[in-house]
Amino acid sequence: MAIAPAPQPLLHVENLSKTYPRVDSGGSFTVLEDVSLSVMPNEIVALLGRSGSGKSTLLRSVAGLIKPTKGTVYSSGKPVTGPNSDVAMVFQSFALLPWLTVTENVEVGLEVLRLDHKEVRKRSQEALKMVGLEGFGKAYPRELSGGMQQRVGFARAFVVRPRLLLLDEPFSALDVLTAENLRGEIGDLWEAGHFPAQSVILVTHNIEEAIMLADRVVVMSSNPGRIRGQIRIDLARPRERNSADFRAMADHIYTIMTNPETSVAPMFSPGRRPLETTPLPHARPGAISGLLELVEDYGGADDVAVISDRLRIEADDLLPILDAAVLLGFAEVRQGDVTLTETGRSFAEGEVEAAKRIFRSQVLDRAPLVRTMYEALLTSKGGRMRQEFFLDVLDENYSEEEAKSQFDTAVHWARYAGLFEYDSDEETLRLHEIEQ
Repeated sequence: MAIAPAPQPLLHVENLSKTYPRVDSGGSFTVLEDVSLSVMPNEIVALLGRSGSGKSTLLRSVAGLIKPTKGTVYSSGKPVTGPNSDVAMVFQSFALLPWLTVTENVEVGLEVLRLDHKEVRKRSQEALKMVGLEGFGKAYPRELSGGMQQRVGFARAFVVRPRLLLLDEPFSALDVLTAENLRGEIGDLWEAGHFPAQSVILVTHNIEEAIMLADRVVVMSSNPGRIRGQIRIDLARPRERNSADFRAMADHIYTIMTNPETSVAPMFSPGRRPLETTPLPHARPGAISGLLELVEDYGGADDVAVISDRLRIEADDLLPILDAAVLLGFAEVRQGDVTLTETGRSFAEGEVEAAKRIFRSQVLDRAPLVRTMYEALLTSKGGRMRQEFFLDVLDENYSEEEAKSQFDTAVHWARYAGLFEYDSDEETLRLHEIEQ
């Protein structure tokens, strides 16, 4: 079964470094070093790190406001050489023009688009309504609270309908209650599918904020800023701050943030062990079954070279099938001879449904990658998870091509075992109907 082609990233940062000169000493200091990052459509990525990790510098490089010393930023597949027209940005400071009204502040970002006045006014009113400021268009910034001023900042970014929205600690200048309310409203817009940008990069030092909003957290080290690793936040939305899963994820990331030498291990499911990635031999269940039946026909034991000759396949093509049979406990190989185990005989001799039950049992017991994918689905909302999550974890251990091959093999084994299915159109795994 072929895996559907992966979508192209909205943004790709390739080996980016940024160095500034030291005027006083004549030397230089490096803010970012060899940073590579991609942002896909329909995801929120949080950049999480301490002061000095270069998060804001990276954001400004993406926006085309800072020219990198080395490396390249690609937006929609094209190198960014100046201000990036695909993005809009919301800053920590409200950055409103005090002599303009709320509506005028919002419409500032539309001037370069050269839209007619009617379209400009329509967009600004829609954006103000989206952030809860309908009716405040004629007010001036000095007449608004801090939270309302930041809402204007969001409306000013929303109105240009960017492909990628950049948020540079947008809640940090607000009081706790106001920040929580605005953060929740932004999350609600995203979850309702009404968000006016395809994807978001959020710069933050707040772990809970990152978990609440992001699909993926990129952990950065400091002085110079580098990417330590990435963590997929695979929690169902809307997210509950007091839930056990949320707290477990927060504890996991807090441990990483407070221990700079700790590797950033992906946490596939809160409260459970990381996804086990012991490699699977690339063999289809039908090939495994056919091999065992052939050996069974010759008394339950046969020579590998003879099997290769009988099947008329090269040894290199036969070995993955043998490896799979051994991994699943169906066969043993000693000194070039293949012998079926008791379980292997039962599998080879059984009727279709009986054989599938045996295969299922052996897969769950002896194929950790399939087992942990299955366990993740059992604990997921609605028994469904995106292919992208598992590929992200496998990418930590394998090349991109091998990660896809491992995923593909796991899906073949799981489907035969009746554990879960794969929808190639939606790129989604879902539990088998019996499981659900």
